[in-house]
Amino acid sequence: MSTETEKKLACSLTAETTELIPFLPYLLQDFWLLGSDPNAMTELIKTHVDYSENTKVLDLACGKGAVSIKIAQELRIKIKGIDLLPEFIEFAAKKAKEHKIEKLCDFVVEDINEAVKKEKDYDIVILGAVGNVLGSPAETLSKLKATIKMGGYILIDEAYLLDDVNQENVIYKNYEYLTEKQWWDLFKEADLELIKTVSASDLDSPENPDSDFGMANITKRANELIKNYPDKKNIFEGYINSQQREYDDLENNIEGVIWILKKA
Repeated sequence: MSTETEKKLACSLTAETTELIPFLPYLLQDFWLLGSDPNAMTELIKTHVDYSENTKVLDLACGKGAVSIKIAQELRIKIKGIDLLPEFIEFAAKKAKEHKIEKLCDFVVEDINEAVKKEKDYDIVILGAVGNVLGSPAETLSKLKATIKMGGYILIDEAYLLDDVNQENVIYKNYEYLTEKQWWDLFKEADLELIKTVSASDLDSPENPDSDFGMANITKRANELIKNYPDKKNIFEGYINSQQREYDDLENNIEGVIWILKKA
C-alpha cells in the first residue's frame, strides 16, 4: 500500500493519521454498515435500472459488504466488492455465506485505484462515502465512468455544502466539500445524466445507526485500545474527536446524498 493510498484510506474513514489504519477494524467492529444506505442503493437500482440476471455490479470501497449483499440478495444480480482492508473483505464474504448468496458475490482485497484501471464493462458501479480516494471529484467521475458500459449507471454516495455554508465553516477539515451546483456542473462536463437524488435527510432506515449510537460504540472501542496501547492515546482520542466533528458537520454544514447517474 503506497503512502498516498494510506493517507486517502485513513481520511475516508475519518482517521487523521495513517497510524490508525491497523486499528480501524477493531474501532469499527460494531458496524456492518460503513457509509451508504443499502436500502436506498437497492431501491435506486430497482426503480431506475432495467436489470436482469446478467447485470453486473461493481462496488468500490465496499467496506464490510452491507450494500453488496443487500443488492445481491434482493435483486439476485452478480456483484463484485473491492476493499483495501482484508478484515472487511473477510467479514463481507462471511456475511454472503450467511445469506446464502456467495455465488452472487465476489469480494476482493485490492486498492480501488488499481481496480478502476482494469475493471470494465459493468452495468453499474457504486462508490460509497469514501471522499477523495480516487482523486478530485472530476477525476473520480472519470474513473467511475471508465468502468461501466455505455448507458451504464454510477451510484455515488457523497455530501455537499449546504446553502450559505462556506468551507471555512466545516469542522472536519480533512476533506473539501463542493456545493451541489458544483457537483451538477461536473456531471454535465463528464456527460453524465443525473437521474435521481436521494438526500440523507430523507432516509429513515433502521439499518442506519444514528450519531449517538455511532459515537457511543466508537468511544467504547477507542477507550479499550487506549488501555492496551497507552502510548497511542492521542491518536485514539483524535479519532473520537474527528468522528464527532464529522457527525456535527452532517447535522449543520453538509448534506449527505446519493446520486444515480447515467453514462450518456
